[in-house]
Amino acid sequence: MSEFISIHDLLIQRNGRDVLKIKSLEIQRGETLAIVGPNGAGKSTLLLALAHLIKPKHGEILFNGKPISQMDDLEYRRKISFVFQDPLLMDMTVYHNIALGLKFRGTDKDETHTRVGRWSQAMGVESLLARRAGQLSGGEAQRVSLARAFVLDPELLLMDEPFSAVDPPTRAQLLKDLSTLLSQDHRTTIFVTHNLSEAAQVGNRMAVIINGELKQVGTPQEIKLAPADKSVEEFLKEY
Repeated sequence: MSEFISIHDLLIQRNGRDVLKIKSLEIQRGETLAIVGPNGAGKSTLLLALAHLIKPKHGEILFNGKPISQMDDLEYRRKISFVFQDPLLMDMTVYHNIALGLKFRGTDKDETHTRVGRWSQAMGVESLLARRAGQLSGGEAQRVSLARAFVLDPELLLMDEPFSAVDPPTRAQLLKDLSTLLSQDHRTTIFVTHNLSEAAQVGNRMAVIINGELKQVGTPQEIKLAPADKSVEEFLKEY
């Protein structure tokens, strides 16, 4: 793996208040980095900064060696996909939901059909392609949301607590399927969660954010055995 995203001296403010500080963070190409921390710690703020939806007060995010602040917004956003807690599906069939981003990009019908077929099968929703979004269960809808993200072939996949709204058995199966897929696909992925067991299952490494500050980065085992400070130690006990 090679260095893909570099963050240096990042400060994000909202309403004049510091909400996220990251002195240094390197994300390797092809790895899954789980971002963990209590609710309100700044995890989602990091995703929004990586999506270039929030501009930093100072500091820089490098994407494949190039500052995202110097990239065309449309060009950059075509390199990423975002999966939210809420699937946010349109009132149309599963097929057309998965194909929506490809339609916006002008992908031809044959290529669209091939990609939708591949990713609907990978996410286990190929039998639902003719069904309308409103007829799906929560787990089915999130699988469609994942297929819609992967079908765009993003260089960077951002996931914001994507399974927190589904029931525990569905969540367990989705996590298992996603973990298997990411281990085979080697797509650079940032997975936000406050659930440590989810982070350990999905992530190659974990980054712990507490009170708006990146405290520690390492494998789940490294962080468990040697928390960086008292706040990380307390977080590990509580979650």
